Amino acid sequence: MPSLHDALTGVWRKRGIVSLALWPLSLVYRSAMALRTFAYHSGLFKMHRFDVPVVVVGNISVGGAGKTPVVAAIACTLREWGWSPGIVSRGYGSRAEHSPQAVTAASSPERVGDEPVLLARRTRCPVLVGPDRPAAVRQLLAENDCNIVISDDGLQHLALWRDIEVAVVDSEAGFGNGFCLPAGPLREPVARLEGVDFVISNGKPGRGFQCTLEGDSATNLVNTEARKPLANFNHHTVHAVAGIGRPVRFFDHLRRAGIRPVEHPFPDHYRFCATDLAFAGNEDILMTEKDAVKCESFARDNMWYVPVDAILDPAFYNELVERLRNL
Repeated sequence: MPSLHDALTGVWRKRGIVSLALWPLSLVYRSAMALRTFAYHSGLFKMHRFDVPVVVVGNISVGGAGKTPVVAAIACTLREWGWSPGIVSRGYGSRAEHSPQAVTAASSPERVGDEPVLLARRTRCPVLVGPDRPAAVRQLLAENDCNIVISDDGLQHLALWRDIEVAVVDSEAGFGNGFCLPAGPLREPVARLEGVDFVISNGKPGRGFQCTLEGDSATNLVNTEARKPLANFNHHTVHAVAGIGRPVRFFDHLRRAGIRPVEHPFPDHYRFCATDLAFAGNEDILMTEKDAVKCESFARDNMWYVPVDAILDPAFYNELVERLRNL
């Protein structure tokens, strides 16, 4: 039986009876968002500024656009170029005992969220999570020597002043039926992209700068020193697990490597348990790196994750740094 997420995703793909019936609610949502934006930009609601540049990386639609790999790529590149970045995130689904909460490579994803743990491991930058982004930035700067802050998501979190906005677009999935929530997948109208500093199209060429997600090997969950080329998995049955915004993106990635996986899609940020991966037989299981951080406690030798890197146009980094220096 399809989940609510699957049902909504089906509705959001095209303009049908259900989406048209929900369209009046979409107008209410858009009006509320417009009033909220006006309140922040007119000074009715406070926007918190900081003494270091703040770069917000987000999207305008629900679902996985590849935002987190882009955040990791930007943070790592800036660090290589001599900057000292710190990262703040909401920490979706986190159960932190206090907020904001510092995240390390050893943090529990159940406590702080899966994406922040992944970012801490990938970037080796200080990471803080909390629904109050200005408070997270304040603590980040108080506890770390950072000269730039990157917000993972938060394009719509206007309480945090941003010097640069980067919108990541899934150029393969597009914008569905073009309606805002709840009739469609958009958090904001497509016209919002005209107001951001950079647009990154993840997948096929589209608006702004292009991004591709690349990864041709798998790492074992039990022994992370053990790695295999993906081509080694294309001669036998492989189960593919993905609890991300668009699981098909991961399955397509495996297919391009010559693998014909048995697909097991899960909702985004799904909290896995051992029984979820108790498939018949002892065939290899491939999963995303984001899912792997939640499966380490019950990992078996046949579980592997596929790390991917966001490859961005070098011109994007050059332009980004130029803008940062001009600030």
